[in-house]
Amino acid sequence: MRNPLIRKIAPPSSALAFLAILAAFHWQPKIQAQEQQLPPTNYSGISIEPSQQLFATLCAMDAAGFAADESTLAEMPSRLALREDLLKMQGPATGALRQFYGNHLLADPGETLSRYVAFALIAGPPPDFKPQLKRELLPPDMLAIEGFQEILANFYREAHLSSRWQQIEPEYGRTVARYQAPVRRIVTTVNAYLRELLKPSYDRSFTVYVEPLVGNRTNFRNIGDHYAIVVGASSQIPIDAIQHAYLHFMLDPLPLRYRDDLKSKSALLNVAARAPRLPVEYQNDFLAFADECFIKAVEIRLRRLQPAALESALVEADQSGFVLVRPLVAQLQKFEKAEPAMSYYFPGLIAGIDVPAEQKRLKSVNFVPAPVAPERDQNSGAGDEQPSELERLIAQGNREIAERNAASATETFEKILAKSPDEPRAVYGLAIASVLSGRAGRARELFEKIISAANAASSPTDSAGLDPSILAWSHVYLGRIDDLEGERDAALGEYHSALGVKGAPEAARVAAKRGVQEPYNPHAGENEATENGNSKGPQQP
Repeated sequence: MRNPLIRKIAPPSSALAFLAILAAFHWQPKIQAQEQQLPPTNYSGISIEPSQQLFATLCAMDAAGFAADESTLAEMPSRLALREDLLKMQGPATGALRQFYGNHLLADPGETLSRYVAFALIAGPPPDFKPQLKRELLPPDMLAIEGFQEILANFYREAHLSSRWQQIEPEYGRTVARYQAPVRRIVTTVNAYLRELLKPSYDRSFTVYVEPLVGNRTNFRNIGDHYAIVVGASSQIPIDAIQHAYLHFMLDPLPLRYRDDLKSKSALLNVAARAPRLPVEYQNDFLAFADECFIKAVEIRLRRLQPAALESALVEADQSGFVLVRPLVAQLQKFEKAEPAMSYYFPGLIAGIDVPAEQKRLKSVNFVPAPVAPERDQNSGAGDEQPSELERLIAQGNREIAERNAASATETFEKILAKSPDEPRAVYGLAIASVLSGRAGRARELFEKIISAANAASSPTDSAGLDPSILAWSHVYLGRIDDLEGERDAALGEYHSALGVKGAPEAARVAAKRGVQEPYNPHAGENEATENGNSKGPQQP
């Protein structure tokens, strides 16, 4: 399963986020000043370091009341003391900060943190923190908290963070030192397995940023060819998360370079997309899906599993929808006996995947069901209740959407709406069925009905039990319809509205991010199937 601690700027998703933002971005000012020169002999493109931008941003979140995991600060007493001071701060800039933070707070603390990490990784140096990318190239995470730069700059001065950084920097240095040997082992192990020599270049970089306030919520980002993973100061170093991020750094360029070879295998995504646990962002993006399967396959081989454990790992991958992992592992076993580096061997590795044989094999694979909702309180006496007729029909419609049976789904959801005209899940399900049927006009009408109902309520989620995921996805689909009709400005408005929905799930935000970065094109390596075929929201079909 995908590591839940890893969060990436728009794949994509997903795995090929570098496809979406083409502008190069140099993480370190000292690199920017020398970018036309050859790298010095001691420059590897890989570094472990603290960041003043992250420090200042997380200090601001401290002062605003972010629920940090203080257990990760046990070995950094000065940083813990600073957090306590910041929570007590008063002043006009601090007041403005707390109001801004409250207005942009999400239900999921990890999602809240993710937005501010995105800002910090693209912000310029203090005291102004001006973004080092043009506005049209900023990731949606950063646009969602537009205006934070000025808030942070004012708070930075009011809290005297420059002098505080000088006092606390030595503690960061000790934490950085703890990461040196583990990261060196990861780089050495991965490069040796891939038989790749990392050529130092300012055009590509991999940075491990240490910031204790992120706790155990590891964040992985890439802007162009510059990859960064933000880790906490926990005694348990997240080896697997760092290795996963480094594998993306090393391997992401290959699926892009050989995309035509990969497309010949894309029929397998039609099978994988039926897996309830396959993350939504992979269900319609074969390059991202293949890239993630490739990385998972390499991770399995690096574990040097015994035959029984290897088979167990492959079964788990199949049942979760990552059906390319098994054939890729088989090809990696051949790679291990060959001589070329992976960058030369990759086309042969892809060519070795037998699509008809895999389709035949996958007929016997039973995908793991979606996670079961928490059971009701047994003391309430409701645990033995049978589903209502409404819930039964909603579930039926969801299954029909998952099976891409638009006609049956339309009939089911229309049956629900005949009795309950304002049931949002049925309105949404009928809209998705209309998308599958190619009825853009009808889909637009239904998505707009959902949004109008939300706008009429005092908040986006208090009317008729409207799920914020339904609202977010409605905005995403309206944006796509606008894109297909050549209304780019209207589409951008919808994507930004999706990002602004409090409680919107990660899958909807990923889709909205991609929509902001480039106009929707269903034929650009994607299937026509929807990312979200479930009328309850972003659960996989």
